[in-house]
Amino acid sequence: MTSTVLITGGNRGIGLEIVRGFAKEGCKVLLGCRNEDDGLAAKKDIVGADIQVIELNLNNEQQIIESVTRAQAIYGDIDILVNNAGFLEDNDWQNVELEEIKRAMQVHVYGPLCLIQQVLPAMVEKNYGRIVNLSSGYGSFEQGINGPTAYSVSKAALNALTVNIANSVDAANVKINSMTPGWVHTRLGGKDAPRTPEEGAKTAVWLGLLEDDGPTGKFFRDQDEISW
Repeated sequence: MTSTVLITGGNRGIGLEIVRGFAKEGCKVLLGCRNEDDGLAAKKDIVGADIQVIELNLNNEQQIIESVTRAQAIYGDIDILVNNAGFLEDNDWQNVELEEIKRAMQVHVYGPLCLIQQVLPAMVEKNYGRIVNLSSGYGSFEQGINGPTAYSVSKAALNALTVNIANSVDAANVKINSMTPGWVHTRLGGKDAPRTPEEGAKTAVWLGLLEDDGPTGKFFRDQDEISW
């Protein structure tokens, strides 16, 4: 059976490489992005793949619900959800503004939670599903949560959300995990980053295609479990 995967922020950077990775595995890919034209342009060079563009605005809960409901009606249940969309503002606790914290929480926590609420019930009902949350080393307590304040705090909250939901789901073959792609050369990561988008995407695809006995409620980098 062909799996259907929804990837947010799929029109560029790590997200686009995640789209490519799942397309190579033969999945039906729903490329989520804020602007449909950007998604259509991004998928042009991925030949021979089943990729559909889904317009998703993570700042608008009602739009998320409507878009996912429409996608499920057309393409069926979503088997794999990859919460990849994100952004970075360079601030610290001394100069961060409340609106910056709110924006980071909306994109990194509230939006992913809304998406999970839409797709997880069907996963539990059929006892199959994979949810992959793209976090960051900046969101790791073990590493000190030492990045820009809004980004680091919201990614730590995304990690907490991952553990909370994974521990609450009573379905053995539904796997919910977080991962960090590392410092990747993208618009967000900057030109000095040492890792390629392809390297950053590999663990997301691996987690999305976990075997039935795979882990849940864990944090990964390069397919290795790391500490929260």
